[in-house]
Amino acid sequence: MLVLFETAAGYAIFKVLNEKKLQEVDSLWKEFETPEKANKIVKLKHFEKFQDTTEALAASTALVEGKLSKNLKKILKKIVAKDAHEQLAVADAKLGGVIKDKLNLSCIHSPMVTELMRGIRSQIEGLITGLPSREMAAMCLGLAHSLSRYKLKFSPDKVDTMIVQAISLLDDLDKELNNYIMRCREWYGWHFPELGKIITDNLTYCKCVRKVGDRRNFASSDVSDILPEEIEEDVKAAAEISMGTEVSEEDINNIIHLCDQVIEISEYRTQLYDYLKNRMMAIAPNLTVMVGELVGARLIAHAGSLLNLAKHPASTVQILGAEKALFRALKTKRDTPKFGLIYHASLVGQTTAKNKGKISRMLAAKTALTIRYDALGEDTSAEMGAENRLKVETRLRHLEERGIRRISGTGKALARTDKYQNKSEVKVYDPSGDSTLPAVSKKRKIQEVEEQEAEVAVKAKKFKAEMKEEADVDEGEPVKKKKKKKEKKKQAEEEESLTEEPPTSPTVEVRQDSTAASPFLGMNSLQSTWSEGKIFLPM
Repeated sequence: MLVLFETAAGYAIFKVLNEKKLQEVDSLWKEFETPEKANKIVKLKHFEKFQDTTEALAASTALVEGKLSKNLKKILKKIVAKDAHEQLAVADAKLGGVIKDKLNLSCIHSPMVTELMRGIRSQIEGLITGLPSREMAAMCLGLAHSLSRYKLKFSPDKVDTMIVQAISLLDDLDKELNNYIMRCREWYGWHFPELGKIITDNLTYCKCVRKVGDRRNFASSDVSDILPEEIEEDVKAAAEISMGTEVSEEDINNIIHLCDQVIEISEYRTQLYDYLKNRMMAIAPNLTVMVGELVGARLIAHAGSLLNLAKHPASTVQILGAEKALFRALKTKRDTPKFGLIYHASLVGQTTAKNKGKISRMLAAKTALTIRYDALGEDTSAEMGAENRLKVETRLRHLEERGIRRISGTGKALARTDKYQNKSEVKVYDPSGDSTLPAVSKKRKIQEVEEQEAEVAVKAKKFKAEMKEEADVDEGEPVKKKKKKKEKKKQAEEEESLTEEPPTSPTVEVRQDSTAASPFLGMNSLQSTWSEGKIFLPM
């Protein structure tokens, strides 16, 4: 078996002398502890040295990309073709597949080959003769520098480091420019306070102050190239009646010098913005079309690079820049933020507050697609970004017009709503609800009530008698016929007494009795006489 080993100095092909020892993968490192042991396992068959660093760089680049270089192809044809029946051990499986397709050589790549390569690398100085360690180290260092430089110069237009630096500098310039302008307005405001209310533009204010200086010079100065005619007249009129304090010439010179700094920084800021705009269109054209130059550059700077930004999902892109608010919301169990840096995009800015969350979510989804297309795609056109922006604008228009489409059906027909028809109903007054008293009296006659009570009493007695008979039968006691007859007679008499009509007027009899002298009657005699229908009154 042959072994292809790549070094910084050249290609080396080794012949395996003892293949049996290669089967023990775990203990293979012991065979390469010393150069003598290593020479018993493998033997150098051919070494092709690189002529210069350029050739070494070309060979290394081809190996990194998994391609077969010209020099390696010649070596394999000369050396390996003689032993075509043997297998060729390679460190890269992709390179082995290319060699097998082009040269029809059987290549092998396995953990055993990996351990063998590690052993050869540890004893490379003893296995390759005529190559000092000092020279080998210099070749490795030179090749590392050349390879790194080649990777940086491979695509200079795709270097997003410049964007990160440019947007950071732009933000710093905005902060400093704001501080300088506010200081200039406050400083010169002591001398001419009315000028700040008349001229609102900061750059125009500084240019006007630098050209005129003292407010007394406004009457004789011509600032028509800076201010319109109407504003110029207002400034001159205000300068004559200004309430500002008098300042020295040295103060005016310092204020003018500060105005010069503001104007220079403003011009440099404009130049830097143009540079950033061109660079963004070159590196990420689709992202620029979707969210703009500044927002796109801030997203790239926040993620670190365009490739890192492409690895983020759409949900992360949506809240990128709002990490503090996100973790605060998770800690306090409140609503999470709906947008971060993407809030400053023009599509989100022109949306109403109610639909900002929906548009930011959809914009983040489309932006994530455009970022991946810019970072990993080879096309440099901005057609995809323009198409996705059109979709987001269409969705925004539908949300603003409340024209939400159906989920089912064709999906193109607008949701239909039933027309409202006003039905007038004339209601008539109902006088039946005025009185709360019942219309028909529910009182019953006294006679009917007494009859019902009598019937209830008879039924209750019958029920008690039946229950008593059942109890007697269950206990096994003999029931006498005489008692039954007496009970039947009693029931018949009670029914007859109830059915008979009561006397209309009880007969009052007067008799002389032993109790006549007493003015009152006892309760017993009164009850007995009442039961017989007669009432005796004392004489």
